Amino acid sequence: MQSNTFSGLFDGQNVITLQRTPSTNEFLRKVLTKSTPLAEGTVIMAVDQYAGRGQKGAVWQSEPGKNLTFSLLLLPSFLDPKDQFSLTAAMSLAVAKWLSAMLKVPAKIKWPNDIYIGNKKIGGILIENILKGKTWKSAIVGIGINVNQTTFPDTIRDHATSIKQILHRDSKIPELLAELCSYIEREYIVLKSGDFKALLADYKQRLYRLGELHVFLVDDVEVTGMLTGVTETGRLQIDFNGHMVDFDIKEIAFVI
Repeated sequence: MQSNTFSGLFDGQNVITLQRTPSTNEFLRKVLTKSTPLAEGTVIMAVDQYAGRGQKGAVWQSEPGKNLTFSLLLLPSFLDPKDQFSLTAAMSLAVAKWLSAMLKVPAKIKWPNDIYIGNKKIGGILIENILKGKTWKSAIVGIGINVNQTTFPDTIRDHATSIKQILHRDSKIPELLAELCSYIEREYIVLKSGDFKALLADYKQRLYRLGELHVFLVDDVEVTGMLTGVTETGRLQIDFNGHMVDFDIKEIAFVI
C-alpha cells in the first residue's frame, strides 16, 4: 500500500494506492468503520481490482495495471438524502466532460451512470451512500475507466472500448486520476451551490440515446420507446407513443 498526495481536490488530496484488492469501494467502506477518520477527497486507487462491482451486481472486469479503478470519499452532509440522484448526476457529468475534453469526441451517460463513447462502454460509476438517520454521512464513489486495455472478454468485447483504442497510445494513469479529480471538484462545487436544476439539465443533454427510438426490456417484454429525460429523483422517462412512463433502475433495461 502506497500513500501520496496531489493538490487540487479539497485542498490536498490523500491518494492511497493498493497493489491488489477485490474492490476499492469495499476497502474504503471497511476503513470508514474504524475509528480513524479520513479527509473528504481521499482516494483509494487499485493497480489490480479483481472483483469490482457495477450496477445490479455486475462484475467490473479490469486487466491489472491497465485501467483507472478507484474510490473517492465524499462527505455531502449539505445534501438532503432525498437528493441522492444529484450526486450521481454530478459524478457522471464530471467523468463525461473529462473524457469529452480529452478524447475530442462526445462522451454520453447511459442512465444512470455508465459512460459511453458511441455505442461502447468506456467507464462506469457505483456510488454507495451511507446515511445516519436523516443525515447523509458519507458517499463512496467508485469509478472505473478503461484506459490502456485493448482486449476484453468475449462477453463484452463488442460493447467495450478504452482511451487507448481511441487515442492509439498509452496514457499515464496517475496523471489521468489528477485530471479527472479536478473535473469532479468542479461538479461537486456546482452541487454544493444547490443549483440542482442546472445540474439535471446538463445531465439530461448528455444522456445516451436521448430523443431516439430504442428497444427496452420491461417486465421481460421488449418495447420500443423514446428516452426523453429523467425526473428530479433520477427515474428514467420514456415516451411510448405519447404515453409517458418513468422507471427505476430495476424496472427497465436497454436492449443492445
